[in-house]
Amino acid sequence: MSNSHDAIVVGAGPVGMTAALALHSVGVQATVLEAEPFDRQRPGSRAIFTHSESLRILDRIRPGLGFALSEYGIYWATQRTFFGGKEVYTTTYPAPKPGTYPHFTSLPQVHIERFLFEACQEAGVKFEWNREVQTVVSDEDSVDITTTDGSCYNARYVIAADGSRSKVRKQIGATMEGSRDEGWYVVVDLTEDEDDPLPFERIFHYESPAAGGRNVLAVPFAGGWRLDLQLKPDDSPEKFGSEAGVKEWVAKVLGSKYADRITWISTYQFMQLVAHDFADEHRRVMLAGEAAHLFAPFGARGLNSGIPDAESAAWAVALGLSGTNRAVGRAAVEAFAGNRRSAATFNRNAAGEALAHLRPDEETLTKIRAAAEIAPHDQTASTWLEKAPYGPRGVPAAESIYRY
Repeated sequence: MSNSHDAIVVGAGPVGMTAALALHSVGVQATVLEAEPFDRQRPGSRAIFTHSESLRILDRIRPGLGFALSEYGIYWATQRTFFGGKEVYTTTYPAPKPGTYPHFTSLPQVHIERFLFEACQEAGVKFEWNREVQTVVSDEDSVDITTTDGSCYNARYVIAADGSRSKVRKQIGATMEGSRDEGWYVVVDLTEDEDDPLPFERIFHYESPAAGGRNVLAVPFAGGWRLDLQLKPDDSPEKFGSEAGVKEWVAKVLGSKYADRITWISTYQFMQLVAHDFADEHRRVMLAGEAAHLFAPFGARGLNSGIPDAESAAWAVALGLSGTNRAVGRAAVEAFAGNRRSAATFNRNAAGEALAHLRPDEETLTKIRAAAEIAPHDQTASTWLEKAPYGPRGVPAAESIYRY
């Protein structure tokens, strides 16, 4: 027998739970299917940077949630950029006024998920754990889902937020388009020394002498630090990503006491991928978050695109359920798929520009070094060195990231 639902969300990560809350906010009760058990372990800080617009969305779908996240996380007002050990850019922004959103909040993803799960429980969202999707079959009226344990579900709409290896995406025939960056990175989480903490400052090093001329990004979050080390083409990821290798370079970059504060190590290459279509052919299944797109993390575009994906998909479901005929729902899903894919394509291209700056050709490297020679006294050069590693920003980026 099938369990019949108006909407099913696949995946209990932050995007899936956002989708469930967004559905609840428009009067649709959703069931969340999660492949893993309730007590699954989620290693590493992962998505740590939540933009103010994401906080606003979370408050819109669950009043108080965005502010709760901003109060738990930290906000760093100072940003510094160095080239070869020389400071080429620094700025300190004023603290946000009481009762207003900061430009961002920084906290580990495990805590983001905790706040979201508690909000889902308060809203009465139903979770079904150990429900790994096996098949997804849609038609013009609904979607049938079977899971590996033999459970069967039927839903009028499905929002798939089941991550980068999305089974739902594969089942509906959506293909990922883009490329993989050939360079390797090592990301490390460190706990802070509460008795003698470092200042809350985001620091980026071009060609850091302490790291043997490699680029390094240091970002504080609630309870600790993240370090990203960009490896050289002939570096061994196994060596620099080993516990011994990490301890060696962390001690040089951040200080010897931090070499014993490592809690997570990961080596990776960036994927720059966007699904060719964000919905199935019948416009009953929608993809959100990493099920739909994968970006290099510069600019924090991943989760901060996934959150508006989820809200936009929920609105499409609400319109579809309230419509008097299939055409209404189909048009709503078409609008979701087109708008969110356009936003994802912008973000992929923007992250690609950041990668091109961080892995420069000879011409770009010459420009970087020339800018470093005259910075920080030349404001244009100084600002370019600071902003370029994160890709295009400003109004066009915001409109594209949060386009509904």
